[in-house]
Amino acid sequence: MNLPFQIDLSRKTAVVTGAGGVLCSGFSKALAACGARVALLDINQAAAQKYADEITAAGGTAKAYECDVLNRASVEAAHAQIAADFGPCDILLNGAGGNNPRATTTNEYYFEGDLDKDIATFFNLDPKGVEFVFNLNFLGTLIPTQVFTQDMLGRESCCIVNISSMNAYTPLTKIPAYSGAKAAISNFTQWLAVHFSKAGIRVNAIAPGFFVTIQNEKLLFNDDGTPTPRTDKILAGTPMERFGKPEELNGALLYLISEEAASFVTGIVIPVDGGFSAYSGV
Repeated sequence: MNLPFQIDLSRKTAVVTGAGGVLCSGFSKALAACGARVALLDINQAAAQKYADEITAAGGTAKAYECDVLNRASVEAAHAQIAADFGPCDILLNGAGGNNPRATTTNEYYFEGDLDKDIATFFNLDPKGVEFVFNLNFLGTLIPTQVFTQDMLGRESCCIVNISSMNAYTPLTKIPAYSGAKAAISNFTQWLAVHFSKAGIRVNAIAPGFFVTIQNEKLLFNDDGTPTPRTDKILAGTPMERFGKPEELNGALLYLISEEAASFVTGIVIPVDGGFSAYSGV
């Protein structure tokens, strides 16, 4: 893997949640390319195993673990196995998250008469769907942090990187629960940074802009591969006029992890968004 710069993680154990997905599998490969022993956690172990196999085939050290980030016992079981396989966690990347159709409105705006239509409006959003999205993103970050950060206490050069989103800055239409949950992640990142400042644990986050993933592919492209109207709006609001490539997140990740580069950096959220957050539309 071509990396923007190299850091030596050869004595580090990195734990990545949500590692069966496009972005977090890329993070896992970048960490392994720098020498880390990488534990790829996902509720779908087969998905994580695919990427773990790719890492080991490339000469890296990685193992996949089944883990439900919303289940403390599941996280603790994964933690115990990782400790036995690789030793204590030095780097925690909280990447598990996502949206759910039950927490998504059909239309961007409310119009008179919508209540009489068979569509998902703000007024009939499923509270259980909203709860699931909040839990997956927020509790799915909190619980692994509670478990794996205990390994970091009393040890040097340990850090946490959370995955926020552009939604945390300005909410996107149709996905109120996901937007709110990611705003909570940015806030939680700051809280954790302060809370662990005396313990020497740095906590930061990355806020990706628009990247094509398995979760959003159907929202961005029609079955014939043509862009949807939502894609047109996204690219019109992104000055660089394209989607990001997963590897373009690696520079921010390695910077935040590097003690040499970022030893005095904690509590920040770095946008990697092609200018989306800077553009007013005019």
